[in-house]
Amino acid sequence: MRQFFKFVLATLVGLFLFMFLGFLLVLGIAGVVSSSGDTVTISEGSVLEIKLSQPITERSPQDPLAELGFGGVFGAQGIGLDEIKASIKKAKADDNIKGIFLNLDLLQAGMASVEEIRNALLDFKKSKKFVVAYSELSTEKAYYLASVADRFYLNPQGTLEFNGLSSEVMFFKGTLEKLDLQPYIFKVGEYKSAVEPFLLDKMSDPSREQTQSFLNSLNNFMLQKISQARKKSFAEVKNISDSMLVHNADDALRLGLVTHLGYYDEATDFMKTKAGVKKDKELKLVNLGTYRKAADPEKPEGSSSNKIAVIYASGDIVTGEGGNESIGGKGMSEAIRKARLDKNVKAVVLRINSPGGSSLASDVIWREVMLTKKVKPIIASMSDVAASGGYYIAMACDTIVAHPTTITGSIGVFGMLVNSENFLKNKLGITTDRVNTGKFSDIPTVTRAMTPYEKMHIQREVDRIYEDFTTKAAQSRNMPVAELKKVASGRVWSGLEAKERGLVDVLGSLEDAIAIAARKAKLKEGDYRLRQLPVQKSFMQTLLSDTETQLKTYSMQKELGPLFPYYQQYKQVMQMQGVQARMPFELEIQ
Repeated sequence: MRQFFKFVLATLVGLFLFMFLGFLLVLGIAGVVSSSGDTVTISEGSVLEIKLSQPITERSPQDPLAELGFGGVFGAQGIGLDEIKASIKKAKADDNIKGIFLNLDLLQAGMASVEEIRNALLDFKKSKKFVVAYSELSTEKAYYLASVADRFYLNPQGTLEFNGLSSEVMFFKGTLEKLDLQPYIFKVGEYKSAVEPFLLDKMSDPSREQTQSFLNSLNNFMLQKISQARKKSFAEVKNISDSMLVHNADDALRLGLVTHLGYYDEATDFMKTKAGVKKDKELKLVNLGTYRKAADPEKPEGSSSNKIAVIYASGDIVTGEGGNESIGGKGMSEAIRKARLDKNVKAVVLRINSPGGSSLASDVIWREVMLTKKVKPIIASMSDVAASGGYYIAMACDTIVAHPTTITGSIGVFGMLVNSENFLKNKLGITTDRVNTGKFSDIPTVTRAMTPYEKMHIQREVDRIYEDFTTKAAQSRNMPVAELKKVASGRVWSGLEAKERGLVDVLGSLEDAIAIAARKAKLKEGDYRLRQLPVQKSFMQTLLSDTETQLKTYSMQKELGPLFPYYQQYKQVMQMQGVQARMPFELEIQ
């Protein structure tokens, strides 16, 4: 027996040493990669390759392992929209870059992010350099991006999805019934459909109406842009889409949606000719990670002490500090306060990409926006989504800038509790009992049914928060509360629809918002620098903060694959605290 324990102990010690040495190895690799950030030299006749196979985030994650192919192991994986646009802008002025190669298949990005990249490519083309796209399986969004290319090579056996947009919602009413879980829903607004998955088994009529409306708005905008790029009439392009006339690559070529059917080598051979590279030589493709380290041929930002703070608010709105993937009420307030108190910061741009979240945290952030507005310009720049709580933190800004394809509005609130008494008793054999000092001492509780009085009390609080939300929104938008409520009631709008209804001021990009901020602060171009807030956690900080959780998330993502978003949705439901101001769960536009 003693020998047995001896072997067990030795094994445990060995495993511990192995894990420790592995951890040190990861740190060493990360250190080497991080320290290799010296400026790289770009060879003449190079082509910038933009390969968008990872999710597009607002800012590039601080992950040096991504360059080694292990991105996402210790934190969020993705490619920053800021990095993509900066690289395209730099390539425009770089004489060594002869063109851009869009290597596209499954594009994981919101509609507004795609629009910003597309506009950056259109600006790049003003340099008279080429843009070539290649795809084997082109999704609707990927094609929209690639439609600006001078040449679009679709694999002869490939497919091009061009049949309009759709949005699918999962409903959990049947699941809750099978588990003996009874949801209590408290909401304001007939269009506030975030709670419908727990009450219904299909979309309500108001939910279907609003979804159909903003999908049509987004789809028509996209088709108009495609028709311009492909030099076709809008009616022709819309008919191709609505009738699903594209079934294979030959159809895409015949209908003029792509310029060529060809393989990867044919696309690269064409680019060799354009870049002045001999056919027997290899095309010099430079990826985004490498090009990030290349020197910028344009003049660097001036040395002026004047700054415009660009504050990124990305993710769910939660109480507390938040993180790189969430907006913490405390953390975001501190970032805005820091910009407000910094005398060198002359204006603020609040970049929002959020479906909302905690109404309390949203109000905490709103307060800091109001205080900043009194002393310096603050402009809201809406990205893919700025809805519900995301709209709450934007509405107090001096000017709201949204993309035509932004999803916004959803001015409404809800609360939810789940009575798990029958689930615990019937499924697990668990019962509960309690002793109270007062009649309502155990509120809120999830282990017994709620009384009518308790439900009335919570609904009254939800109503109060909605009245506060709509009153503040009406004041910010300079319209009567009654008029504001006509476009509120939890309804979701596209950026185009929101502007028509006075919920946003300007249709444009982040750069447009920065230009407006500079103009309001009376700053000329070149007379200021940009400062990004909040400061992202470094790779080492992320690694040391919660390695276990990061490894678990990474493993779950690899294991569940396409089902991972539903796991994330489940986690979001479990983590909800207090009254929520958020839009429908995981709105996915395909």
